[in-house]
Amino acid sequence: MPEVMFQGPDGRLEARYHHAKMPNAPLALVLHPHPLHGGNMNNRVTYTLYQVFQRLGFSVMRFNSRGVGKSQGRYSGGEGELADAAEALDWLQRINPNSKTVWVAGYQYGAFIGMQMLMRRPEVCGFISVAPPANHFDFSFLAPCPQSGLIVTGAKDEIVPEPAVAKLVAKLNSQKGIRIDYRVFEDCDHFFVEHCDRLAEAAEDHLLAALGRDERMKLAAD
Repeated sequence: MPEVMFQGPDGRLEARYHHAKMPNAPLALVLHPHPLHGGNMNNRVTYTLYQVFQRLGFSVMRFNSRGVGKSQGRYSGGEGELADAAEALDWLQRINPNSKTVWVAGYQYGAFIGMQMLMRRPEVCGFISVAPPANHFDFSFLAPCPQSGLIVTGAKDEIVPEPAVAKLVAKLNSQKGIRIDYRVFEDCDHFFVEHCDRLAEAAEDHLLAALGRDERMKLAAD
């Protein structure tokens, strides 16, 4: 899990990167919660998602957006953080120029940034969003949503109430060709304390179902 630093739009960005053994392994970018509320790449949910992708044979990165940890720059209200994520994906693709499969995952604010990445980067073929803040941000840009994915939330979440997430899921599922795998953890609040193992199982289950048979066989052989 080597530390890497790469050039972002507003200075150097701090990251952790795992390079898969399998040539041309699928890629994954994992995005952390809101930086103004303590969000960083070592958040338990962010780290859990990172571990899932690593375990399944992906080359995967998590990073601190501008102004977080050792990353340079200052929080910019979303536009800059999206630019940071785009540069992180560029870095991943430069290191892995022949990889064709790309996933984006994010928790809370990271889910919001990650789902914007879906609209800007056509190479992204799937997503995992945990507690997407549907009551705080406008997700109407997902019209149409270009890819299916997994959305997970807690039934006892007081910060992002489950009905707000369910409404977003219903809108996405109404779109032609889109299927959202929606999972609600009944005893779980916004922070997923004591629920990260369950989250890892859900993410792994979804990824194995979404990846093609040939891709699964390659990952299993690695």
